[in-house]
Amino acid sequence: MSTPPPIVPVGAEPLDFGALFAGATVGALAEKMGIEFFELTPERSVATMPAEGNTQPFGVVHGGAYVVLAESLGSVSATLFAGPGKAGMGIEVNASHTGSASTGTVTGVCTAVKLGRTLTVHQVSITDEKGRLLSTVRITNLIREV
Repeated sequence: MSTPPPIVPVGAEPLDFGALFAGATVGALAEKMGIEFFELTPERSVATMPAEGNTQPFGVVHGGAYVVLAESLGSVSATLFAGPGKAGMGIEVNASHTGSASTGTVTGVCTAVKLGRTLTVHQVSITDEKGRLLSTVRITNLIREV
């Protein structure tokens, strides 16, 4: 079985979130966790997070860390879809963890399931550097005026 090509090309630079969103940051939690965005659209977004520093007592990435990565991706994608003056706010998250990582980088790929007038649903697949599926997360966002 061959190793799949990386979703984030080697040497790719993370997106400048502040430049894309008028000086906004990815948020204090995402910054602490080392989340970096590489692709951002309403339909598909990609971000990475280091395993190191995001582990539970047994040395593997904490399940909650996968959820933070996924919710960060889903909420930003929903906000991009919502348009100016609106934001996607998470109202439901469901996660199934199917693998673990203790080193390296994990990658979340967020794809739209439903982009509606008031709700969006995105699914995020989180993999390790070998392409092994670690977690599948579904997030529903409510579109609100801000």
